[in-house]
Amino acid sequence: MAGRRALVVGASRGLGLVLVTELDRRGWEVIATTRNGTVPKKGMRTEQLEMTDDAQIAALHDRADGPLDLLFVNAAINQGNLPISEVPTAMFTEVMITNALSPLRVLEGLHDLVKPGGTVAVMSSEQGSVSMNTEPGYELYKASKAALNQLMRSYATRQEGDGRTKLLIDPGHNRTRLGGPDAPLLPEESIPAVVDVLEARAGEPGLQFLDRFGKPVPW
Repeated sequence: MAGRRALVVGASRGLGLVLVTELDRRGWEVIATTRNGTVPKKGMRTEQLEMTDDAQIAALHDRADGPLDLLFVNAAINQGNLPISEVPTAMFTEVMITNALSPLRVLEGLHDLVKPGGTVAVMSSEQGSVSMNTEPGYELYKASKAALNQLMRSYATRQEGDGRTKLLIDPGHNRTRLGGPDAPLLPEESIPAVVDVLEARAGEPGLQFLDRFGKPVPW
């Protein structure tokens, strides 16, 4: 399908970099954002965005002309494996702002660029699943992704009836700076499957929490 346009937030490295590369390979017109404006792929349109800065989100809205077929927010940090009782308040605040609050502020600020029938998506994780949290570890990261999922559901409820597809995507445990060197998946393996899901689910209204194979992830 020709003429598809995507804006991907957080494309400087890891999953985001592979995502914009795969979309470009499939013929999408891609606008990639990075925190310092570094071009992730030669010739690709790149915009600078620090997504924790509301003014930068507003400025990007003015520069990123629509309509878009896909708005995808890929950004998260992980500050280590501490029990919640040992997490400093400043660390808690930083992770929650970056992983939960800011992605939704980006969606709120840019979603009107997405055409009816387009897709609004956020990179989540099965670690944000409350029902699947049966093993210890990474309590703050898990909490931030659960908060992201809950906020996305609230957003979807408010935007019900707008005709847009809304997706939370679990790409699996990937070998990135966040996922660590021992993760079982390579982004080059998982992200093409994620794009398959994005393309297959386009036009399906409502919110879904899916893995990279398009299977529902328990909330």
